[in-house]
Amino acid sequence: MSLSNEQVGHVARLARIALTEAETEATRRKLDGIFGLIEQMQAVDTTGVEPMSHPQELATRLREDAVIETDRRAAFQAIAPQTEAGLYLVPKVIE
Repeated sequence: MSLSNEQVGHVARLARIALTEAETEATRRKLDGIFGLIEQMQAVDTTGVEPMSHPQELATRLREDAVIETDRRAAFQAIAPQTEAGLYLVPKVIE
């Protein structure tokens, strides 16, 4: 797949990016290279290849799910401007 400079300019306008003619041409070449790589990858026969979540067979280290911080809710609410029933009260900003 190959893009035209007009298509690159259109994408740049949609992304709100200002490109000069030289930048448009350079960007088009880079995008064409990316699309070429994608076409090469899509041409590879992957029949019988199982999808993988990670390229290496690694086991996730598990750790004990333990609380490591103390409960400081009361201290934080004591310095809050307004609280009610354990909740912070904030000014209404949307009608």
